[in-house]
Amino acid sequence: MRRPVAWNLAVLAVSVAVVSVGAAAPPTAVTASSRTTPAKVPVAVGYGGAVASVDADASAAGIEVLKKGGNAVDAAVATAAALGVTEPYSSGVGGGGYFVYYDAKSRTVHTIDGRETAPLTADSGLFLENGRPLAFADAVTSGLGVGTPGTPATWQTALDSWGSKRLGSVLKPAERIARDGFTVDATFRSQTESNQARFKNFPDTAKLFLPGGSLPVVGSTFTNPDLARTYEELGKKGVGAIYHGDLGKDIVATVNKPPVDPGSGYNARPGKLSSKDLAAYRAKRQAPTETSYRDLKVYSIAPSSSGGTTVGEALNILEKTDLSKASEVQYLHHYIEASRIAFADRGRWVGDPAFEDVPTKELLSQKYADSRACLIKDDAVLTSPLAPGDPRHPAACSTGGTAAPTTYEGENTTHLTVADKWGNVVSYTLTIEQTGGSGITVPGRGFLLNNELTDFSFTPANPAVHDPNLPGPGKRPRSSISPTIVLDRHNRPVVALGSPGGATIITTVLQTLTEFLDRGLPLVDAIAAPRASQRNAAQTELEPGLYDSALRTQLESLGHSFKLNPEIGAATGVQRLPNGQWLAAAEKVRRGGGSAMVVRPAS
Repeated sequence: MRRPVAWNLAVLAVSVAVVSVGAAAPPTAVTASSRTTPAKVPVAVGYGGAVASVDADASAAGIEVLKKGGNAVDAAVATAAALGVTEPYSSGVGGGGYFVYYDAKSRTVHTIDGRETAPLTADSGLFLENGRPLAFADAVTSGLGVGTPGTPATWQTALDSWGSKRLGSVLKPAERIARDGFTVDATFRSQTESNQARFKNFPDTAKLFLPGGSLPVVGSTFTNPDLARTYEELGKKGVGAIYHGDLGKDIVATVNKPPVDPGSGYNARPGKLSSKDLAAYRAKRQAPTETSYRDLKVYSIAPSSSGGTTVGEALNILEKTDLSKASEVQYLHHYIEASRIAFADRGRWVGDPAFEDVPTKELLSQKYADSRACLIKDDAVLTSPLAPGDPRHPAACSTGGTAAPTTYEGENTTHLTVADKWGNVVSYTLTIEQTGGSGITVPGRGFLLNNELTDFSFTPANPAVHDPNLPGPGKRPRSSISPTIVLDRHNRPVVALGSPGGATIITTVLQTLTEFLDRGLPLVDAIAAPRASQRNAAQTELEPGLYDSALRTQLESLGHSFKLNPEIGAATGVQRLPNGQWLAAAEKVRRGGGSAMVVRPAS
């Protein structure tokens, strides 16, 4: 029988020694050029701080800042900026995200909502054309889908609030990578290939990512001098260059008149972004969500993201079930059903709280969770789409109300997790939405624009019920991003983690937390475990490791229905160990494997 061990640091030290080895960022030559790329390993243990991301160059950028005396916030911004170079189809200055920070001195958690916003001229019909909703693909690859970027404001807000370095200083590693180049891997080539057809419609995008009309070659060096100059400009002028300056003017011009190849015949619908939208943008500092679970405190991001409320509600639903003693089948059954219920409530109640009356406190109450948990039976499966409950008026086991399906949300994003020698921690998820965002590169600037506004409902998910996620002027579209930090009873970090993956972010974070906290898996193995994702749909998605296992048959005998998803999410995390040590963990296989590094490896 496996036991929950995550907050027993003595036990953790033993389990870490069994499953992992210390690793830092020693360079290993991998290309024919003179430049080097750090080795990529999924777990590292040591002192002085830790960084985990999907990319070795990006993790090394964060480690570089930590080694120079920077704190976790400084290193997180440096890592994020580097991901804008090496993971340009997932993140960058043309996007947004959510930042969760643990302050070791005060032992408190703080967050920044850096979500993109709709233009001030937008209304609920933003994606309607001749009274009908646009085809999703047409909305994605257009100016209409581009929201006001929030990432630069997030970086500056974080540095101003808790950092110790200036923006120009922490951008230097990313600027260098953009100028000198990074090594193309199979994932980068594959993502470019999947976007090849639409990238060709935009000359600036094609010139950057399809040089000479060809896909980048694995093992070659990819440079982005335009982005290097953009980072240099941001470092000198600050993020005002975007929100009040020439860089912002270039963004507005690109959105409102997408630079399409005239010979392509593609209709890239113009957006409605203005200089007023950029000038009005603010990254919001706000209180985190807080959920008590197994004598621990789980903190995450509050709406406009649905991540904190949905993960938190599901944990509360599972609170009174001893998952450490459950069989693998019963564990997965309860996890799937808790996800189904929480997603039913998410779809009905969560939107941008500046526009919607979101019952955040009630959604996270144990009383409400108990009223929903009684729907779960050990030997039967709930039917989706499940109707939402009413968190303001909990009714035990209620199945009334009108159900609404979960709307589609783009799956490509990136997550990084950082800790420093002082004990500060950052869990940060950033995105440009689809793989490749809108597909539109700002001419001469080296970065893709987001398509985040397609996270809005184009029309009400259910016409009979108010949809809190319709577009509106200056409104933030609902997100599923779930950067999470878990503290013990003394308000010290236990673990921090997060993942990309659209709406599957919520289930990935929930499953990883329960595998780690309840099932006793080491963090790197909880991240690597095959995933299931139920989002109030008729079928639960399974990765091959579960889909091809006997567990699938046993779950089907209870009434579950499944479909195959080749890959769900790509998580990273850090874990506090005894005596000032940190463990960084990333994917072993997904997205080509992640990169975990520490400042000084343990022997």
